[in-house]
Parts: sequence; structure tokens; C-alpha cells
Amino acid sequence: MDLTFILAVAPPLLIVAYIIKADRFPEPKGTCFLTFVAGTIIIVPAAILNDKLIPDASYAYLAGFTEETLKFLTIYFYVSRSTNFDEPMDAIVYGTLVSLGFATFENLQYVYYSGGSPDAVAIIRAFTAIPLHACCGIIMGYYFGLYMFKNKDTLNLFKSLFFAIGFHAVYNYFATRNVLLMVIVLIILITFARRLHKILRTEQENA
Repeated sequence: MDLTFILAVAPPLLIVAYIIKADRFPEPKGTCFLTFVAGTIIIVPAAILNDKLIPDASYAYLAGFTEETLKFLTIYFYVSRSTNFDEPMDAIVYGTLVSLGFATFENLQYVYYSGGSPDAVAIIRAFTAIPLHACCGIIMGYYFGLYMFKNKDTLNLFKSLFFAIGFHAVYNYFATRNVLLMVIVLIILITFARRLHKILRTEQENA
């Protein structure tokens, strides 16, 4: 196992480990693994859709729509059917697993086939694209969990998809136009995601 591969897969796996460990009522390892794998599988339809919908890098923001929608559909039609999916925090855990399963596979593609220095690409993405995907998974999971376990308000279902698409699209838009604004969007996204995660961690601690 070379250093480049470690640099590519370690960041998403470390975030996965943190999210799983932060859950007061841990999910079964097998279910977590299969959910992560499900996230890697949707890279195939995402690649097909992105290839058809995105003519060049200036339209990269459209990937926010295709990729986050596929993650959402995975959570809605696969994850939520599991008997282990039984509390709001589960939605964040599994949402992050789907998102980072996708991000890990995508990261390997960028690191090895983007044409840049593999190690440099891996390090840069460890602090940009990987946190982006993780935070979108947390936010999507938070609102999906509210919909499933707090009430059946479809507004929360809408927020689950809308916020993930919105942040991802805006991030991608500025990534090709203004790196400073991209970083600002990422900071706002991370702050928002941490706040939502903390809300459910506090609920678990007080349960």
C-alpha cells in the first residue's frame, strides 16, 4: 500500500470513524459497511449523468444536483428500509457513510487520473472535497432523520435534499471561479454541519 493511496482513502475513513464513534448507540458494523459500499456504487450512475449534463468545468455546479440526488435516493430507498435505522442520529451516520463511500471512490479517481501530482491532489482534497461530501451527508441525514422520526413534515424531506444540493452546487461553482469564496462556503458548511450533529449528540446524551 503506497503513500498516495493512504492519502486518498485515510481522510474519508477517519471522518467515518469519528461519526460512527460519536453515536451513543453504535450501528452494526456490517450495516455500516454495506451502506458505505452503496455509496461507492452510485458513482457509476453519477458519472453517466455528469458526463451527459456537464459539458465542461464551468458547469461543474450541476454535479451538486446529480450526486446529492443519488445519495438522497440511496438513503430513501435503501437505508431507511433497514431495521437498524431507528433513531435520528442513524440518519446522520448512514447519510455520512453513503456520502463518504461516494467521496472515497471519487477521490481515488481524481488522485490517480486528474493529471496533477497525485499526492498534492490527495492532500488538497482532504481539506476541501472530502469535508464537503461529509458535511452534505450530515446535513442531509439530519433533516431526513427529522422527517422519519420527529414528524412526517415533507418540508424536512425537502430540506434534506435542498441544503445538500445547494451547498454542493455553490461550492463547485466557486471552485472553478473564486477559491477564496469556495473556502468561505466550505467554512460555513462545516460550521452548519457541526451544529446539526451536535444537536443530535446532545439529544442522545439527555435521553
